[in-house]
Amino acid sequence: MKQRILTGALALVLFLPFVIYGKLPFTLFVYLLASIALYELLKMKKISLVSFPGLVSLLILWVLLIPNAYVTLVETFSKAEFALLALLLLLTYTVVTKNKFTFDDVGFVVIAIFYLGIGFYFLIETRNSTIQGGLELVFYALLLIWVTDSGAYFVGRAMGKNKLWPEISPNKTIEGAVGGVLFAVVFAWVYHYFTGILNNYLLITLMTIILSIFGQIGDLVESALKRHYHVKDSGNILPGHGGILDRFDSLLFVLPLLHFLLLLFNR
Repeated sequence: MKQRILTGALALVLFLPFVIYGKLPFTLFVYLLASIALYELLKMKKISLVSFPGLVSLLILWVLLIPNAYVTLVETFSKAEFALLALLLLLTYTVVTKNKFTFDDVGFVVIAIFYLGIGFYFLIETRNSTIQGGLELVFYALLLIWVTDSGAYFVGRAMGKNKLWPEISPNKTIEGAVGGVLFAVVFAWVYHYFTGILNNYLLITLMTIILSIFGQIGDLVESALKRHYHVKDSGNILPGHGGILDRFDSLLFVLPLLHFLLLLFNR
């Protein structure tokens, strides 16, 4: 527990300055996080990052992460065209390797690229958001996930009786999941009161319920992935916490949804 707290505190001290400052340093820091997460994900499938499919996936991940403010750097081709080229190269590689690298491997790599690319891209875009205050939105998402996790843990410990998904995450309960959502809603009301984020209490309540639920789903998705590939943690870069993917699994779901909800409610 002491190691977990110490690692969390050090990670927070490192992460916060980049979030607060934003701009290019934050973008480059997110590139680093996404690259490590890709390494962890490919490692589950026993695909080396320093290999043809690994390097192709890393390159396309970097292309997907390019913020709108810098998208003119690749204006000759769209991101979708780069992704299509990567798909064709990976499929060709199955032939070159005589199916040592299989069609299933191609599917895994492509899904990994989009799973991480979309989630971390919206971390960058949310920080740079002009619809709402970008910094307030990033803190809203980060704190919402933390409060949901904490609420689910404490309510689950105190009242949890019915397992939520025992085959995937045996310690999570339905009561804990509901408690996490309720804690998140209370947090959102307090956050709205002090920051004025979003338009009204009804809107932020609705959005928080949706995001809190999908944040928990994001955590379960990564748990399912780890169980499928028989690994305890995605990595060990954060002692006591696991890997980058372990810490950002919920955020990869929350941030794209937050972006879409903001677009929907600001029309």
